[in-house]
Amino acid sequence: MHTAGSSETKPWREASIKALIPFVVFVIFYFGFSILTRDFSKVPMTVAFIISSAAALILNHKEKLGKKIEIFALGMGNKDIMIMCLVFILAGAFTASAQAMGGVDAAVEISKYFIPSQFIISGLFVVSALISLAVGTSCGTIAAVVPIAVALSQSMGLNPAVVIGATIGGAMFGDNLSLISDTTIASTRTQNVEMRDKMICNLKIVILPAFLCVLLYMLPVFTTNTVSNAVNPPDIQAYIKVIPYILLLILGVAGINVMFLLLAGTILNTIIGIAFGLFDIWGAFSFMGDGTTSMANTLIVALLAGGMLCMVRYNGGISYIINKTQHLIKNKKSCEFGITFLVGIINLFTANNTVAIITAGPIAKELSNKYNVDPKRTASLLDTTSCFVQGIIPYGAQILIATSLAASISISSFSIMKGLFYPALMGIGLFISLCLAKK
Repeated sequence: MHTAGSSETKPWREASIKALIPFVVFVIFYFGFSILTRDFSKVPMTVAFIISSAAALILNHKEKLGKKIEIFALGMGNKDIMIMCLVFILAGAFTASAQAMGGVDAAVEISKYFIPSQFIISGLFVVSALISLAVGTSCGTIAAVVPIAVALSQSMGLNPAVVIGATIGGAMFGDNLSLISDTTIASTRTQNVEMRDKMICNLKIVILPAFLCVLLYMLPVFTTNTVSNAVNPPDIQAYIKVIPYILLLILGVAGINVMFLLLAGTILNTIIGIAFGLFDIWGAFSFMGDGTTSMANTLIVALLAGGMLCMVRYNGGISYIINKTQHLIKNKKSCEFGITFLVGIINLFTANNTVAIITAGPIAKELSNKYNVDPKRTASLLDTTSCFVQGIIPYGAQILIATSLAASISISSFSIMKGLFYPALMGIGLFISLCLAKK
């Protein structure tokens, strides 16, 4: 019987296009049947991943099933996957405790009073961007802001898809620029460049798309049916109840780890709720328990995706993509396009932008050295491309966590994507940047 450790040290198999079959199976079952029936709820994403994971285990008949299951389990237990799952769990507890003590309603009340209705959606984009820039994670930001966005959409008559889309877009914009983001750390370390240099390169690509996004969310088509703002000013309790959100931003700027922030925020929510007599300690435990279990679907998808990725990589799927990309590169300009395609296609298969950057980074560095591409530019392309792809796939962590937190309004991933403008605009900005690059 092989141990998990021996699985981890076993070399990957030779490049093979057959290794990509599980992803094709996923596309057929999830996208194909959903489009055929015109209902994206017909095939739950968890079921689609179970079927595609089974396809990954069936491949490579020369390997024993027990060994393949070990490799699959190794992928499920990947460090990045586990950290992501822990963020999901803490996010569920934070969100549930914030809702129970009235933090979400208080934030909505204050927002409605101070922000004109025509600026509400754009304001959510900007606030999400600032929080994400501070805490360095789009998932943590989405966990904090989406419940507020959902409540605002319901109380002001806003399109929930557009409101949640603005929240996700802002979170991804901030994450892409943050100096403490996992993607920033991964892209700069693989290219041996300074984080601030990469951020400046990123800004040249994404600042205009972000500005256009803010303007788009101000269009009357999204705000004409809004309910008028509250007349009465919020009371002192409302301001106290939003303190956890304010601390999330302040401590994030100070560089505090997002998991610590979510845990501390949950504790503070509990203290405020008990102090105001909204629940006792046992009620707090119940809310936190319900919040963590509400993330079950998201956790299952993350685990199965991690296992499937490991099998695809072990069977030579990622190596096949890398080899094909290298063969298409002839000069500096095609090198930039090649690096973009490489990290983008890996992100498409892995649904994890940090994993995609870590996988593509070493190859991108070799190609950049060979064709004289500035390492700062390479790091920026890795980070920006992975962020773009992550925003256009309905099974990405950001959209999954948003749909989980918006379960009360039963909104699908594809509905949210209709209101998620930033990744598309960022993709256009990235393409223009690549086209204007010198050969």
